[in-house]
Amino acid sequence: MLTLTDNATAIVNEITSQPGLGDTAGLRITSTETPDPAFEVTAAAQGEPGDQVVEQGGATVYLDENAATMLDDKVLDAAVDPSGKVEFALALQG
Repeated sequence: MLTLTDNATAIVNEITSQPGLGDTAGLRITSTETPDPAFEVTAAAQGEPGDQVVEQGGATVYLDENAATMLDDKVLDAAVDPSGKVEFALALQG
């Protein structure tokens, strides 16, 4: 199952604590099955039916079926660049 670094946990918590998002808010990761898989990351008020739910350190991440399969053995990291943009990165679980 996908795991989060401490940085990713903190950033997901910050993103999902924005006004207007409820207690079930989380980061939702979706993917399309293509030769070069691409992931879309959005803030979501709640997961969709069939989503895998990853909860870690108070952070919630929803994964659609494709993303859950592709990210099963991955670690999600996150950082904020100098301009304030959040950047996510994936690594293999060690």
